[in-house]
Amino acid sequence: MARLSVNLNKVALLRNSRRTGVPNLLTFPARVRAAGGMGITVHPRPDGRHIRFDDVRSLADRIAGWRPSFEYNIEGYPSDAFLDLVADVRPEQCTLVPDLPASFTSDKGWDLTPTEAAALAQPITRLKSIGTRVILFVDPDASIASRVAATGADGIEIYTGSYASAYKLRDFSKDKSVIRDLGALAHSHGLVVNAGHDLNLANIPDLLVALPHLREASIGHELTADALIMGFEQAVARYVAALTSMSSHAP
Repeated sequence: MARLSVNLNKVALLRNSRRTGVPNLLTFPARVRAAGGMGITVHPRPDGRHIRFDDVRSLADRIAGWRPSFEYNIEGYPSDAFLDLVADVRPEQCTLVPDLPASFTSDKGWDLTPTEAAALAQPITRLKSIGTRVILFVDPDASIASRVAATGADGIEIYTGSYASAYKLRDFSKDKSVIRDLGALAHSHGLVVNAGHDLNLANIPDLLVALPHLREASIGHELTADALIMGFEQAVARYVAALTSMSSHAP
């Protein structure tokens, strides 16, 4: 069954537009859990434009009694400051992304050239030593699976932004096929298969057909947009239902 991890970045972004502390970020994990979500995702960036480093610690304290079944996933570029933060919090999962500080959003995965793979060796070893599952954010390219396996990482998060864009145009068969091939190869290497970016209630069903071994989808932007219309808990429940209703179907 595919799990839903709700990315709280956009809730923090709304809070940061005022100095009133509204909405209260710390109330949202309970809402996620009550609606059936299986965890939360945060992505602290150096500029603090949404989730801040102190939020990461505060959220860890808030969900401490629910872990590990309710998982904490921290995403980010493996800078020394980021790795120190993750070591303090010890999340169930850490998703490493190749974003530079000025990146607008995470829309490019690791290429895992020899230089990149070498640079990731120490962060991966450090994170695994504290019992954290290490996931690498990758583009939908089947050739990346063996390179991820060689790093010692535990799995991948497939960037689904291009799939979501193609889905809007109803011309997504090629993107779906590439994702299917990557998911199958990653699974054959024993890697965890996650996915995320621009996933929504419309495009999730076809993604699940392509990824029968999907473990987790991290969803924030589209879910938050839907929450403005249907309410936060209802939106989480709808996404949970979408991820579980077809997750057992074969491709």
